Amino acid sequence: MTNHIGDMQNSKAIIIFGANPASNHPIAMQHILKAKQLNGAKIIVVDPRFTKTAAKSDLYCRIRTGTDIAFLYGIIRLIRENKWYDKSFIADRVYGMDDIFKECEEYTPEHVEDITGCPKELLIQAATAFATADPGCLIWNQGWTQHTIGSSNTRLGSIMQLSLGNLGKPGGGCNILRGHDNVQGSTDLGCLADTLPGYYGLSEGSWKYFAKQWNVDYEWLKGRFKTKEMMEAKGFSLGLWIHGVLDKENQKNNADTPIKALVCIGNGISTITQTHKVKEALDKLEMVVFIDPFVNDAAVITTRNDNLFLLPAATQVETEGTVVNTARSAQWRTKVIEPLYEAREDQDILFDFAKRLGFYDQYIAGMGKGDKFKWPEDATDEIARSLKTIGMQGRTAARIKKHTENWHLFESTSLKGRGPVEKEYYGLPWPCWTETHPGSPVLYNINIPVAQGGMGFRNRFGLERDGVNLLSAEGSAPKGSRINGGYAEITAKNIEELAGVTLTDAEKKAVEGKNWKTDDSGILNKYAIAAGLAPYGNARARAIVWNFIDHIPKHREPLHSFRPDLVKRYPAVKDIPNHFRTNVRYKTEQDAQVWVKNYPINIVSGRIVEHMGSGTETRASKYLSELAPEMYGELHPNLAGKLGIKDGEMMWVYGTGEGKIRIKCKYSHRVDEKSVFLPQNFSGVWQGESLLGRYPDKTAPYGSGESSNQVTSYGFDQQTSCPETKCSLVRIERA
Repeated sequence: MTNHIGDMQNSKAIIIFGANPASNHPIAMQHILKAKQLNGAKIIVVDPRFTKTAAKSDLYCRIRTGTDIAFLYGIIRLIRENKWYDKSFIADRVYGMDDIFKECEEYTPEHVEDITGCPKELLIQAATAFATADPGCLIWNQGWTQHTIGSSNTRLGSIMQLSLGNLGKPGGGCNILRGHDNVQGSTDLGCLADTLPGYYGLSEGSWKYFAKQWNVDYEWLKGRFKTKEMMEAKGFSLGLWIHGVLDKENQKNNADTPIKALVCIGNGISTITQTHKVKEALDKLEMVVFIDPFVNDAAVITTRNDNLFLLPAATQVETEGTVVNTARSAQWRTKVIEPLYEAREDQDILFDFAKRLGFYDQYIAGMGKGDKFKWPEDATDEIARSLKTIGMQGRTAARIKKHTENWHLFESTSLKGRGPVEKEYYGLPWPCWTETHPGSPVLYNINIPVAQGGMGFRNRFGLERDGVNLLSAEGSAPKGSRINGGYAEITAKNIEELAGVTLTDAEKKAVEGKNWKTDDSGILNKYAIAAGLAPYGNARARAIVWNFIDHIPKHREPLHSFRPDLVKRYPAVKDIPNHFRTNVRYKTEQDAQVWVKNYPINIVSGRIVEHMGSGTETRASKYLSELAPEMYGELHPNLAGKLGIKDGEMMWVYGTGEGKIRIKCKYSHRVDEKSVFLPQNFSGVWQGESLLGRYPDKTAPYGSGESSNQVTSYGFDQQTSCPETKCSLVRIERA
């Protein structure tokens, strides 16, 4: 998220794709409504379903699921044709926009209407309202990311903002609303299959850097892996781990070893695609452990008879430490009560595991105080010291606590503090380069100095490409910068020239061979910021990503497309071998059959306001379950009539795989006549059979229902492997 939630109040237009903040992010929605009421902002919603957010919009555009890229190219074409783009911003700070303008040519309003189903008049109105406003804010959520081309969705949305010069300014930006608190924090700390903490890669150099930060021997660390090659290879992702259990072909990508055990801590794994395959994998594993405050629904789905363990974890009010919100700001959670009954705090469970597995001393060594560390303060300071790539050095436990204790002294639309936190931004949003840096609430803002949160775009992909300079142009540096244009990332070799300083012999020795990402001394950052330089350099944002499958974003029809006539023109990519250790089908799956013949109804899925995530916690609430007690599917009355299903009657929904669910029909005009809306927040019923008797005594939820992901189709993002829950076809019959 480049800006922050309160900053939306500074917008003149807000366009929302694949998100429903009125239901899923009510706190964010209040800022959107304030922008409309106090700042005159136009609200534009692009969504397959008429949501509660759409009800508050000035303009609603209904599109077919999986066609966002076509719609975006339609907007970009209108931006180009009407010369609404920011010519100087593109010339000075963007690489590759000509290729985007060339790609958008075929997406005329008429062609976009054919692909998306949205009338061309609405496309033109949306483009006009958004492109002529200054500044304009883009918002998205999982309705964009959970597609086979989800990474292309987010890229092209960002490119649209680049074309309008809407990045690096208050009220603008690219803003993803995370599903719940600390999603951002978990990714920052490396809870991904392809990075180490702080988004460091998996190369030998990165592992050696962290061996030093963790105060362990690199050779010992390497010895924890079967081979060095596996140490430096992507792991199984959340969406694909089941294939490391079920498929022998994929186990070859895992050093010829099947996954034999699973420890699941705080993750609703029943919410990924093809839940029936998750059950199959859970049943086959030798051991499964769930660590949660409530019973994980997947523990009830599995029918295994042994080696299934449920460990009760403490809730947030029974533990302490930092969480990071969607806007990169850290907040300190203070323990309210000690854990009740047998529940234990997460770290105590993990420390116990480490002791029993024989590496406790190495596990805690990074805190540097032997067994006398103070939790969680010392762990927080270890994170601040180690994660230099995203500028965490200034986010010490003491500073974060001070902000949380003085939260009332910060202004919501700018995050600026006053009194004891004057000249700092709430939660020290990263990058926060030093212990005196205020944090950076708006990324890429060159209108303020680096020392006050300013920066250009990161220099990450070299200095030139095909003879074109990748550094930003002269005159496009942060205010007060010693270098008025672009410059490379800061290293020991260039710091003296770029910052205009002469290092002492002691300083040279301290930083020798280092760059800003690996310098523990802080010398490089200190001199860079004093010279008004962002440690990561100042480059052009790239619209062309040459190391991705699609160098520029491409519209590709969903694997299970509602429009087989368009599949030939916009096919899926070729199958990808060893994609997060899994051989993933794309073109093969798309061409397996004409899916719409047997599965003629399109899924629109999402969350509802009464429940959160998988609903594991909220369905345990009597009062929230009274508001939304059971699973249902929204059908347009005309479609339901054709199927012979009355409002309130039960119906069977069959997915393209082996899954099926029995749910109640709910008449609704929110969906079109070719779709069904399925909430993602239910479990406790399996293909018509109640599972409530499988919960341990007195732990069954008050609300239960079929999991919608039993019928979601096979599909994973071609770059990130994020499961595709947003483009599936089903068949519906009266029960």
